[in-house]
Amino acid sequence: MLVEVVGKRLMELGQTITSAESLTAGLFVATLAEVSGISSVLPGAFVTYSAESKTQLINVAPELISRDGVVSASVAEAMASGARATLRTDWAVSFTGVAGPDRLEGHPAGTVFIGIVGPNLNETVEYHFAGDRQAVREQSVQAAFVLLDKFLTGKDA
Repeated sequence: MLVEVVGKRLMELGQTITSAESLTAGLFVATLAEVSGISSVLPGAFVTYSAESKTQLINVAPELISRDGVVSASVAEAMASGARATLRTDWAVSFTGVAGPDRLEGHPAGTVFIGIVGPNLNETVEYHFAGDRQAVREQSVQAAFVLLDKFLTGKDA
């Protein structure tokens, strides 16, 4: 499984990781925690469902949220950067978007922004997934592991 590959690679490199999750509600970190020994590189993570928790826990600027909305590339980037800075990790992954079934901030269900910040890397990718809430959440987590595998190994996604 890709989660095993990513987890083992992080441990081999001795690089730490955290996450800031909104629509995935902790599914990414729960999935990563299935890897034996991952606690050596996973100090903790954040579930920041509300705009207020994004500000309070990982220092996302309220002005950014007001200007761009929580479902945006800029907020995904700020979430990852804030989580990384708070826990002083090598890597951070963030998830924000619309699991559905209703639209949010004008975005249809399935719109997801995944931010990844790491050594010499700051990238946010927009996705449009199909399915119910759980399917969108699972596809989001899988997409993040694909991106992490790409960035950790230098492979094309």
